[in-house]
Amino acid sequence: MKISYNWLKQFINIDWSSQKTGELLTDLGLEVEGIEPFESVKGGLKGVVVGHVLSCEQHPNADRLKVTTVDLGNGSPVQIVCGAPNVAKGQKVPVATIGTTLYTKEGEAWKIKKGKIRDEESHGMICAEDELGLGESHDGIMVLDDSLKPGTLVSELFNVERDEVFEIGLTPNRADAMSHFGVARDLKAGLKQKEINKELITPPVSHFNVSNRSLRIDVDVKNNSLAPRYCGVTISNIIVQPSPDWLKNRIRAIGLTPKNNVVDATNYVLHELGQPLHAFDANKIKGGKIEVKTLPKGTKFTTLDGVERELHEEDLMICDAEKPMCIAGVFGGIHSGVTEHTTAIFLESAYFNPVSIRKTAKRHGLNTDASFRFERGIDIENVEYSLKRAALLIKEISGGDITSDIVDLYPKKHKDFEVFLVFEKINKLIGQNIPQDTIKSILTSLDIKVRNVTEAGMGLTVPSYRVDVQRQVDVIEEILRVYGYNNINYSEKLNASVASTSPFEDYKIQQIIGDLLASKGYFETLTNSLTSPTFDKLLEGEIKTKKHVTILNPLSGELSVLRKSSLFTALESACFNINRKRQNLKLFEFGKTYYEENDNRIEEKYLGVLLSGEANENTWTEPSKGTDFFQLKSMVDTILERLGIFGITSVPDESLLFSEGISYKKNGGDVLVSFGIVKKDIAKHFDIKQQVFYADFKWDVILNSLNKNGIIFKEISKYPEVKRDFALLLDNAITFKEVYDLGFRTERKLLTHINLFDVYQGKNLPEGKKSYAVSFTLKDSNGTLTDTQIDKIMSKLQSSYEKELQAELR
Repeated sequence: MKISYNWLKQFINIDWSSQKTGELLTDLGLEVEGIEPFESVKGGLKGVVVGHVLSCEQHPNADRLKVTTVDLGNGSPVQIVCGAPNVAKGQKVPVATIGTTLYTKEGEAWKIKKGKIRDEESHGMICAEDELGLGESHDGIMVLDDSLKPGTLVSELFNVERDEVFEIGLTPNRADAMSHFGVARDLKAGLKQKEINKELITPPVSHFNVSNRSLRIDVDVKNNSLAPRYCGVTISNIIVQPSPDWLKNRIRAIGLTPKNNVVDATNYVLHELGQPLHAFDANKIKGGKIEVKTLPKGTKFTTLDGVERELHEEDLMICDAEKPMCIAGVFGGIHSGVTEHTTAIFLESAYFNPVSIRKTAKRHGLNTDASFRFERGIDIENVEYSLKRAALLIKEISGGDITSDIVDLYPKKHKDFEVFLVFEKINKLIGQNIPQDTIKSILTSLDIKVRNVTEAGMGLTVPSYRVDVQRQVDVIEEILRVYGYNNINYSEKLNASVASTSPFEDYKIQQIIGDLLASKGYFETLTNSLTSPTFDKLLEGEIKTKKHVTILNPLSGELSVLRKSSLFTALESACFNINRKRQNLKLFEFGKTYYEENDNRIEEKYLGVLLSGEANENTWTEPSKGTDFFQLKSMVDTILERLGIFGITSVPDESLLFSEGISYKKNGGDVLVSFGIVKKDIAKHFDIKQQVFYADFKWDVILNSLNKNGIIFKEISKYPEVKRDFALLLDNAITFKEVYDLGFRTERKLLTHINLFDVYQGKNLPEGKKSYAVSFTLKDSNGTLTDTQIDKIMSKLQSSYEKELQAELR
């Protein structure tokens, strides 16, 4: 929000520097993010002086140029080449001297330099009014008053206004400070705390009076809950024309572009008092009546920006007897606004329901100065005063007459909010005793009335413009910001207690696994929980039975639901990287998924791990090798092993998100993790052509499966282990899992590990057969195995495989 310092001084007489004032405003909670200089004429006409044209001759080499000699008041006349048709001897003209910076209409700077024009030297520039920023004309140079003395600064002739503009980072709760008057009100309270008493200078409206009653507009508010107060008045015989310079300078300083005297006046009062107003061309109001109401859904309405919009049934509209004219509190219509042909207006000042305005503005993607204020809540008691202020201003600058009584529909009067403030609560929250007299003084400076005082506290009445002060803590916050955060004492001694926390806290486990993954070259990602409902088409299996949690007021259709699966946001991250030539990906993310099931909303934590691309870079010592399923499986096993989760069973994955995948369960219970190769159709939806491997850890199940009974360990055996191999000829349908399980069923005591280290299918093997090269690790913790023991176990294993799996030794 921009606040002009010159404008601010109209409400409070202060002679501080802008820097010092900005520091006080920041201490009061109105953080000044920057202070920018403003000049009504850009550049301030620096270097532009009055020149006296001593001679004016035709340029010898150009028909349209003149060579002049100009006295600049320093005793050394200069030669200037000028192309203006009206330049003549004896004139007093504005001259931009060498080194002066001028600005184009677009704000681009250009510097006056000594030069030659068609072989004739030129030491400056005789200017037209548009070149100086004093007007729009470029028909010829400006001719000044003949009585002016050469060398006089042109800035002194045109009263260039210089101002400083505060850029205030206004927090959403401070609706009361969305105007120059509101900022001045806060400044007054801050100065009083520094024992500097200043009175607020309020724009007078006591001379408001009705000239005649020749133009009456009736008003009918259909829904008082959406428009609790609506005021209006007519002004006739106006002349719509450019605003006076002082008004233009005020609104330009805060970044607005002047339109005409009526529109500029409404904008001026909006930024002066914080009350939005709207002026309708009275001759365009059909039936001499205004109706404030909602319209059927789908009604077409064209706004001032020329866009045709479809109205919602909850949009509050300002209508005449035949048609809608304005989206209430948000944006005007294209056919009812003020133009250069307008001679009479209906001036509106109202209080609209903040929630209704916010929804309407959001629905139509509109954000105006008016909606910005209505959404946050304006002062309902300021509506009529602001109307009078604006009407008097329009009458002053447009020559109009007030031609109706004020219509003020205010059926249910606002009651100021009452709060009881407990002294003990003040001291407890602030951490310091503030004298009661100081508290009363601060509250009074903030227009918070003290109704009664007891030993326990004070009964207070909060003014209507403080819509954010509704609770006791809100009042304490007001006291503290005016008292000054910097005035709160603090101890040099810091007392703290160390909380006892479990090593199995979620964040600690996440840190352990995050560090493990990072050490393996994985990068952590953080994706948006909001996603597209179209991903439902990619979901198969049981996940489709889970309903989306939808957002009531989404930013867009692409972000209208909470994610049900962690996979799709991971694929979006993968696509983003692949499109930027980062094909080799190792990513992980801790996050949450959300869904509705049986009318219950469920939130689940997950750890997602994604692999894709090459496992290693191509070098002269080792060629590149693509990432495979077993690399992901190895990482999954490593994570579970690091967490101390054992007793895992492996089952086929049932989610159908993977073309090949398995799930790990803890002792046959809940799924700990599902992982596999992402289906090509799903990857293709995200424009990913390379193979993607993904693991989805059910983090809540993981946390519940942690061994919280301490570390279990055993000594390393001092006796050696023995390895023996079999080359088994098996049917193609037999899996390694069957070989693995049968081995351990056959030898439960001394067999510690079975490993598949080679698979062969091809020529020299019978049709329908394959060869598994399997190693068996044997170990006795109580002694060294003998050849007799080893041969006996291997014979038993061979017999089992031949009998159960019809295997043959090759």
